[in-house]
Amino acid sequence: MPRPRDQTWPGTPWPRGLRARLRHAGRGALFYVLLLGFALLCLGWSLPAALLARLLPAAAGAPLGQRAIGRGFRLYLSTLRATGMLRCDLSALQGLRDEPGLVIAPNHPSLLDAVLLTSCLPRAVCIAKSAIWDNPLLGGGMRLAAYVRNDAPLPMIRDAAAALRAGRQVVIFPEGTRTPRGSTLGPVSRSFALMARQAGAPVQTVIIETDSPYLRKGWSPFRRPPLPLRFTVRLGQRFSPGAGGDARQLSEAVEQHLRQSLGGPS
Repeated sequence: MPRPRDQTWPGTPWPRGLRARLRHAGRGALFYVLLLGFALLCLGWSLPAALLARLLPAAAGAPLGQRAIGRGFRLYLSTLRATGMLRCDLSALQGLRDEPGLVIAPNHPSLLDAVLLTSCLPRAVCIAKSAIWDNPLLGGGMRLAAYVRNDAPLPMIRDAAAALRAGRQVVIFPEGTRTPRGSTLGPVSRSFALMARQAGAPVQTVIIETDSPYLRKGWSPFRRPPLPLRFTVRLGQRFSPGAGGDARQLSEAVEQHLRQSLGGPS
């Protein structure tokens, strides 16, 4: 007597469709477990970091905070890789690790961009949105690491230039926010060019490429994306602070290069 299709008999494998559904459900559950672990990791550092930011002098606290953020993000990314949730190539960033006084200007497809970059750059000072400065998961670590708020342009440029002159690397997304859907690059601000010229620091462009929609503009952190996540990071052209003559021309040159590198119209 022929057995019904997809019926599991003793000693036979589970039906193929059921196995695939179970694998999919398991990967989804693991994705949320790792997301929760990342939130707990950030919270577990943010609370003591907020206290250390009050107790330690900036000369001691800022390097400690920057290294701690980098190590925490590396741990999270390593876990994603080990579980098959992430495939990424960050090897291009290794040559920048020890370069002092450098403006790093990447495109910004996803909220994961800052995690990817700072995991490889132990001297990085990020330009951070003031809206997340009081976030309990991130605010304490950002304060200890002496990250720079973006809510007041003149103090932002002044503080970033001071960090550059002190030998730090300033990570700033020229777009200011994530790339809009359907675009290769959003409008570019001149802020990065102003801080580079004020500090006499070169601008290193970085190209981030991904086919994942996760954490793009409008994508909720709690919405499960297609897995694995895929990212490639490569270095673009480096611009001297005096390229083009003034900040406007420097920002236009960087914007044109980023658009060309991403395959968009120049």
